[in-house]
Amino acid sequence: METLKLVKPRKQNSDFFDWFEEAAQNNIEAAELLEGLCSTFTNVEATATRLHELEHKGDGVVHGIYKKLNNVFMPPLDREDIIAITIALDDVMDYIYKAADAMFIYNVQKPTVVAGKLATVIVACTREVAKQLPNLRQRRAMAHIEEGVIAIHSLENDADALLREGVKDLFHRPHDLTEVIAWSRIYETMELVTDKCEDIADVLRGLVIKHA
Repeated sequence: METLKLVKPRKQNSDFFDWFEEAAQNNIEAAELLEGLCSTFTNVEATATRLHELEHKGDGVVHGIYKKLNNVFMPPLDREDIIAITIALDDVMDYIYKAADAMFIYNVQKPTVVAGKLATVIVACTREVAKQLPNLRQRRAMAHIEEGVIAIHSLENDADALLREGVKDLFHRPHDLTEVIAWSRIYETMELVTDKCEDIADVLRGLVIKHA
């Protein structure tokens, strides 16, 4: 008689949570690199190159999620929520890279105080996102998400204020025209990172309501 082999069941739906958390950690690494760049402003091109590598890594995670989503019958969350989180996580990485790359392309000579503060807010936002995503794994843990959502919204408001402060300084004090163009675009790109973190927070809040 043929011996039956017991196959350990695969927790296929955990793949989505694994990928979310991997992307979130990838974003933290990128945010910390950006913060370091805004602090020391050394090896600008090398930092931008490293961030481009992290962006490609993030793209791989996105492709994995979409491929899995196309093949799984019942994902652990609504498909539109998985897609929204995936897009926002990818956008966070894209804008972090674009901000650093803009510093290199525009050949800015030194960081500004506002850029440094924005980078610090970005690090805090990415860390808070990474802290909250694991709570999606269990319904009872979702109750802890709201506190993180509030924190992310507060950080995004801080970034809005810093963007306003930075642009006001560029246009209210004497600056070289190329510097005004460069930093206004860099500030806007950095603030977009926090907008995308807020997008994730909004999806998380919606999930808490759905699963209450």
